[in-house]
Amino acid sequence: MASGGPASSPVPGSSGRDEAAEVAEEPRAEPPFVDFAELEARSRQLLAEPVYDYYAGGAETETTMREATAAWRAWRLRPRVLRGTTTAALGTELLGSPVRTPIGIAPWAYQAMAHPDGELATARAAAATGALMTVSTSANHSLEEVAAVAPASPKWFQLYRLHSERHTDDLARRAGDAGYRALVLTVDVPLLGRRRRDLRHDFVHRAGVRMANRPPEGEEPTLDGLATGTWTFDEIARFGELSGLPVVVKGVLRGDDAIRCVQAGAAAVWVTTHGGRQVDPAISSAQALPEVVEAVGEEVEVYADGGIRSGSDALTALALGASAVFLGRPVVWGLTTGGEAGVTRVLAGLTEELEHTMVLCGLDNVRSVPADTVVAAR
Repeated sequence: MASGGPASSPVPGSSGRDEAAEVAEEPRAEPPFVDFAELEARSRQLLAEPVYDYYAGGAETETTMREATAAWRAWRLRPRVLRGTTTAALGTELLGSPVRTPIGIAPWAYQAMAHPDGELATARAAAATGALMTVSTSANHSLEEVAAVAPASPKWFQLYRLHSERHTDDLARRAGDAGYRALVLTVDVPLLGRRRRDLRHDFVHRAGVRMANRPPEGEEPTLDGLATGTWTFDEIARFGELSGLPVVVKGVLRGDDAIRCVQAGAAAVWVTTHGGRQVDPAISSAQALPEVVEAVGEEVEVYADGGIRSGSDALTALALGASAVFLGRPVVWGLTTGGEAGVTRVLAGLTEELEHTMVLCGLDNVRSVPADTVVAAR
């Protein structure tokens, strides 16, 4: 899930449960694997309904969102045998930054609605697991505050086209000054998708929501309809120059668009449906990824998100040409249910699943997963 539009409250809401009864409950035993359905169910109990729906919902009929995971599982693994493989190296580099896992954190908004520590807890978990974190424009902690958490741990900053050109430019410069390693332009939000759950709840900003990445002095903050402008290909190079950072273009689902992004100066492209929160029904990331990878070849890195819920999903994406995959909602549910420890468990659990599946497939390095590791299911 990529970061989206307005949110209603900076803290989790009450589910109406009997608090005394809850205190008397035995501690919940965690299963020896990450059960995302269980994490989401627990999050739904902890969050107010409008907040849960903001995180969990998609656009229009939610077809894109529902199909995301199944699209990865429309591929089948083709394991190799007799390779003597007992471990797999999971470390890699993303735009030159070393990471210990190719499973990173996608940007998502207003994380203090899930847990009071919000983005700070997520950043600590990313550092603990060696994962790359992408920080949203619409964060509850400023980009400088998040950058200061484990500053050696690589972070990218996601940028929307805002109402104010001066504010947009200012955020790009601040990201470079704060030590972010890349600038991620989210290009699939010329306007917000029609998210029916949010419309039903009249889900708009309320007093007390802190959008921490404030505009420059002399400008009034505008919290409604943050992503209202459209990027152009010409701006890819301009924002690279403003920030002094490599530019990742996020929101690409077509090969021809990917080529134009590279020609315009993009250092990487990110295949995503924005968590199914924009165009619906849209082609899935799993369907779009092979075309984008074929279009750009080895010129730039390609990333993917959307529906990754297992180590085998991640391995499928790597076999289809992704250099890394990113998680949205799984991190939301981890943060909601366990704060920093919950996010750490999600990242570590999926990374462990990825290594396990790689060994079973006779693969020993995430940097060199052959394309013939997967085949389309018949």
